[in-house]
Amino acid sequence: MSFELLEKFRDPELCRKILDKMRSELDGELRFMEVCGTHTVAIFQSGLRSLLPEEVVHLSGPGCPVCVTHESEVNAFLDLAEKDNVILATFGDLMRVPGHNSRNLKKAQADGARIKVVYSPFDTLKLAKENPDDIVVFIGVGFETTAPTIAGTMKMARQQGITNLRVLCFHKTVPTALEALLTDSMTSIDGFILPGHVSAIIGIEPYKFIAEKYGKSAVVAGFEPLDILQSLNQMIEWRNKGEAHVANNYTRIVSDTGNAKAREVMYEVFEPVDALWRGIGEIPGSGLEIRPEWDQFDAKKEFGITIEEGPALPGCKCGDILKGIKQPDQCPLFKKACTPANPVGPCMVSTEGSCAAYYKYKLD
Repeated sequence: MSFELLEKFRDPELCRKILDKMRSELDGELRFMEVCGTHTVAIFQSGLRSLLPEEVVHLSGPGCPVCVTHESEVNAFLDLAEKDNVILATFGDLMRVPGHNSRNLKKAQADGARIKVVYSPFDTLKLAKENPDDIVVFIGVGFETTAPTIAGTMKMARQQGITNLRVLCFHKTVPTALEALLTDSMTSIDGFILPGHVSAIIGIEPYKFIAEKYGKSAVVAGFEPLDILQSLNQMIEWRNKGEAHVANNYTRIVSDTGNAKAREVMYEVFEPVDALWRGIGEIPGSGLEIRPEWDQFDAKKEFGITIEEGPALPGCKCGDILKGIKQPDQCPLFKKACTPANPVGPCMVSTEGSCAAYYKYKLD
């Protein structure tokens, strides 16, 4: 997409017109939740959050892969890092995610653990070939966006005869988490801004239950100011008519049917399982696990790893923030014990975390 075309989605005058229209048509509070870390940052970075009518309440949901990774999963990969014959491969944003007793991968690396930051799962193929006497374990976190690439990496490893690569699979799927939020008596959500990246893989059909079963609207949106404002305005118009819909406003990237090939690769290697989400707990069918026919790559089976619900980080309210029950500055640790330099919870670690965005962009 050309820079000139992209600039049209940032037109200040058009943004002002939509904001005026929203103000004139709002008939009460609209509590919307975005479920994508990129949307979280885009809303803060563009200044939209401070320009929205006061009746429009922005909730940042479970859309940051690092943030939703459960405490027990974090402790599992920290334990694995301590094994002598293991090289742990990970994306950089997991390095400072805290486990219990203030452990994290960065500290483990400083203490001698062999941890490699990679930019793509495919980098692990080379790492495994260069270290034939060790087991290279890639930490698989995130949603439908990253799972197909990791599945493709496992397929390539099998084709190339690589036998010392494993994947520690903690992948999660978005639609099931949204339904869990809608059925939670603690939450209050009028509509969703749906994630552009995930939707590029799964399309819009898996979200249809939001309107059909729960009478809420949801819109797949891009990441520019006009993308987000148009989607919010659409939700207001539908609500005023007594209607609820699921729509795709990001058609320059997202097809209504998603990417069938990516889903085929993903479900060839992974199958749905129950999964633990930070702050939400176990959601049936919301995770992806390695299928039995791909056992040779399964780090959980290799090392006998089981994941069970454990205690939350003391004082940390990341869980409530991911459910939209609390805003970051309602956490007692925010800007005190928990800062980007010394994060207590993952929402302050990741650049896409709501606490980090709040800290960096929100004016007091």
